[in-house]
Amino acid sequence: MTSALTIRAMMPAEVSICRFWAASEQWNPGRHDPDVYLSIDPAGFFVGLVNEDPVAIISAVKYSPDFAFIGHYIVKPGHRGKGYGLAIWKRAMQHVSDCSVIGLDGVPAQQANYAKSNFKHAHNNFRFEGVGGRALTPPPDPCVVPLSQIPAEELNAYDRRAFPAARVAFLALWTTREGTAALAYIRNGRLAGYGVVRESESGHRIGPLFADGDDVAEALLRALLSSAAEGAPVFIDVPDAHAGAMALVKKLGMSAGFETARMYAGAGPPDIDLNCVYGVSSLEMG
Repeated sequence: MTSALTIRAMMPAEVSICRFWAASEQWNPGRHDPDVYLSIDPAGFFVGLVNEDPVAIISAVKYSPDFAFIGHYIVKPGHRGKGYGLAIWKRAMQHVSDCSVIGLDGVPAQQANYAKSNFKHAHNNFRFEGVGGRALTPPPDPCVVPLSQIPAEELNAYDRRAFPAARVAFLALWTTREGTAALAYIRNGRLAGYGVVRESESGHRIGPLFADGDDVAEALLRALLSSAAEGAPVFIDVPDAHAGAMALVKKLGMSAGFETARMYAGAGPPDIDLNCVYGVSSLEMG
């Protein structure tokens, strides 16, 4: 007999469970990612409990009335196949039901289930792996500067071109956390791209990497790789719908790993410039 499941919102101190469970699934989350999550939607994290023991989690964060994103959809091994996943999924969808567009990155095993909830495939994201360290990159490009030199208003306006909603508080934290390097590319006195690399459970993860063209993206990507620990693995999630982005990571000798499907429900794919997206911010948060 299946034990009763109780679903509730996570308390702030519990959100770190998202990191540890994601790590157990080999998703390689950022070490300090939970420090930022609550800045998006404090009410958007849910846990399912059986006899007070967490057995399922999910995040469903509302960036704005127009856009929400679902991630961290995990049921503990040993508790799968009991309906707990579907129950917490329904709770998450209820939380974001008033948003125009809902996005997610689906692992292959779950994509058919997402389609049953009217999610439609937009493109795939491929995780590529490279190696960090200054010895592996050419001399720095003088156009690449610390992101801290860019006014917040300019950064947020640029980010909005490549992300479906404003995320002012998120970016302020995401780009300044411990173990993070954030870089900008300045062309003719204006922001032409930016990228962030952060410590993860294994090595480092890059995201986002947004840029006005392959040359800008390459300069930023090389600089971000050089900012990582010498010899450490560095990962970036690249949309296959952007041929320039796929060509760039291959040019730099990065190797492809697993893939996910970016899927959207509601009003369809958001109105963003995918040609600016060389690396998504996070498979878990959009």
